[in-house]
Amino acid sequence: MSDDSKYPVKKTDEQWRAELDPMQYQVARHAATERAFTGKYWDHFEAGHYNCVGCGTPLFEADTKFDAGCGWPSYWAPVNSAVVERVIDKAHGMVRVEVRCNNCGSHLGHVFPDGPEPTGERFCINSAAIDFAPKA
Repeated sequence: MSDDSKYPVKKTDEQWRAELDPMQYQVARHAATERAFTGKYWDHFEAGHYNCVGCGTPLFEADTKFDAGCGWPSYWAPVNSAVVERVIDKAHGMVRVEVRCNNCGSHLGHVFPDGPEPTGERFCINSAAIDFAPKA
């Protein structure tokens, strides 16, 4: 996982375990991946935005969400480029670009160059790493 000391939000492992459910903890703090088509947001399309489970930072707007058919929530852009960190991930015998919350270091998922316009990117995000906030 990441060097947590470089992120503004600082919590102990005990605090993370107390605040997150077991799946959220494994995904956000240990870069696990939930199984496709099992997360609560893969087919969720209400107006609002999605926040980091670790710190509440707004990450993705619902109007950037699209059905990529992959079984995970997919977005063509974060709310802005400063909220996510991109890290080269060479795990599991492949090279991908991991996406983390830039405020607390929580693992969110990966970004791929096969999304729709206007960005051409697909942010493939674990439901366990985000919480939905409906539009007021």
